[in-house]
Formats: sequence, structure tokens, C-alpha cells
Amino acid sequence: MFDIGFTELLLIGLVALFVLGPERLPGAVRTAGLWIGRAKRSFANIKSEVEREIGADEIRRQLHNERILDLEREMKQSIMPSSPSASSPSPQSATPPPDAANLSATSPAEEAKPAETAPVPRPDRPAEP
Repeated sequence: MFDIGFTELLLIGLVALFVLGPERLPGAVRTAGLWIGRAKRSFANIKSEVEREIGADEIRRQLHNERILDLEREMKQSIMPSSPSASSPSPQSATPPPDAANLSATSPAEEAKPAETAPVPRPDRPAEP
């Protein structure tokens, strides 16, 4: 970071020894070490807090984007219901062809309503109970 070599540290130590003297130098080095340690710890705490906030923002952004995509899929499904020829019909969703008896039993209003579909499970999420 500062690119201080051994010779620079040795020069700083000699100047400090001449300025402070041999009696006060150990106390000054100890105090300087304490202050440097406090500064490092505070910078590490700030860094971890910022990283935690960035991670939380990213998770919030991903969840928001997933909700938007889910809403978009629901809107597309409600506007354009899937046709039976597009996907293979399953035994539960297969409906028999209408005949004369079935036509008289259903009203036109019931036929006009789009069929409600169950939400499609996402492969990247576990199934909810």
C-alpha cells in the first residue's frame, strides 16, 4: 500500500529513538500500536458492514426481479391461456369433447371464463408445503 521497505522503517526507528529517547520510546511504540490496531479493526468493521449491505441489496434486487417475472408470467397466462395442442394433456386436465348433453348443461357465461391454472413450480425453489 505505502511501499515502505526495511531501510525506511530503520530510519524512522532511529529518528524516533533520537527524538523521544530510550525511556519514552517503548511507551510511544505501544501507544502507536494500539491506535493502529483500533484503526484496522474499525476499517474491518466498516468493510464487513458495507459488504453485508451490498449483499442484502443484491438479494432484495433479485427477489424483486423474481416477483416481477412471476407477475409477468401470470399476466401472460391470464391473457393467453395455453392451448391443449401446445402441451401434452395430462389425465387430470384432459376434458372430453363437448357433446349435446354437455352443451345444454353449461351456460355461455361459464364457457367464456378462462380456466384457472395452478402456479407452476420453479425448478430453483423447493416446493412449498
